[in-house]
Parts: sequence; C-alpha cells; structure tokens
Amino acid sequence: MTIAERFAAALDGVSEPGLAGPELLPVRLARACARTLAVDDAGLSLMNPGGQRMPLGASSANAEVAERLQFTVGEGPCIAAHESLQPVFAVEEDLRRRWPAFADQLLRSTTYRAVVALPLQPALAGQGAIDLYFERPGEVPRLDVFEALAVGELVSSALSDAAVWSSWSAADGPEWLHGPQTHRRAAVWEAMGRLGVELEVDAPAALDLIRAYAYGSGRSVDDVAADLLADRLRPDELRGPGAG
Repeated sequence: MTIAERFAAALDGVSEPGLAGPELLPVRLARACARTLAVDDAGLSLMNPGGQRMPLGASSANAEVAERLQFTVGEGPCIAAHESLQPVFAVEEDLRRRWPAFADQLLRSTTYRAVVALPLQPALAGQGAIDLYFERPGEVPRLDVFEALAVGELVSSALSDAAVWSSWSAADGPEWLHGPQTHRRAAVWEAMGRLGVELEVDAPAALDLIRAYAYGSGRSVDDVAADLLADRLRPDELRGPGAG
C-alpha cells in the first residue's frame, strides 16, 4: 500500500463514538497520523495570521496535555517548528537543553520522552504543525521522515478539502476550527482582553501574566483563563504570589 492508501485506511478506521462531526476532523486526522506513522500520539495545531496558537485536535488526552504544557510555558518543539518552518527532532536530552521549562513539565506530567514537530503547508486559517510524541526516545531514529512529511501533506489536503466543500464565513472560519480544544483556547484570548481592560496592559503583557500565574501555580494557561472568565480568579490576583 502507498502512504496515501495507508493514511486513508487509518482515517477510515477512526470510528470511535462521538468523533463523526466536521468540527472533530482534526482529532480524526491526529489519530490517523499516529496510526500511520506508528508513533505513540500526535497532535495538530495552528498559528493563525494574528500569531495566536490554537490546538486543533489530538490523538489522546495525554497529547492534549502536552500541547497545553507547551503553550503554558511558551516554548517547545512545535513552537520552534512554527517559527522556523523546519522539522524539529528532540529526544529527552534535547528537550532539557533547549526548552528546560517545557521539558520539566512534560516529563513530570506525561510519559513522553521525545517529540518530533513538523510544519504543515499553510492552511486557509494559518500555518499548521504536527507534534509526534514518543514514549521511547529510541523510536525517533526509526521514524521515516519522508513518510512523516507526506502524512503532513495529506493532513493539509484533508483540511483544505473540508474547507472547500463546506460553507463558512470569513469571520468564523471552517468547521474544523470549532472543536473543543480550539474553543478552550479561544477563552484565553477573551481572558487576555479582559485583563487588558482591567489592568491596563497590552495583549503580550496580559498573556505573560496568565502564563506566569499558571506556571507558578502548576496549572495550564487554559485553566487559568477559564477561572478568570468565570470570576473564580480576580485579575489583580495575577500580580500576587501565584505569579511566581
């Protein structure tokens, strides 16, 4: 079978209940990526034209956690792949050396010990990337890079085709931009806006405050943003001891 046939078969095999909606296409694609490339997990993310990083879908709950950790500390392989538009390979030693804050969180919170991040072809809503997660660093050299890049192209094509063959507005974007992970991240941008008004800071400073509080309290940026919007956390508290 060709790589395209294997990927199509893997995608067809994603038949778990509750994954049929168009907004969950990225989740199905992430699972198909992991199965086709024989890696432990995979996650898809997007950097929109405004520079906002959005998770699209992941093959497991652990992969979702890994993405949130990377976004919380603001560094890691996928962010590097977004910025450089080049594949990034990182086993445990590389993670500790290049992104110590992310490595500390990842190694304590997940079983992953290596990450490969691959940039995708530009999609209709921004620049995408795939994170491939490994529990055993020794599996990284066995990854066929050409196959992985080909799978990335198939993912980009699937997202583009889904957008072309559906109706959506420029304001809302394609349906695959409205999955649960993306909605969760959208709360961060809303919380940043609230902080900007109440604390009189710009957007980068607001995000820095949320990140510092999240890291200092051992939580994710997404969780802190949700607490801010639900009034379980006051904006002024982000400048207190919890901000580290």
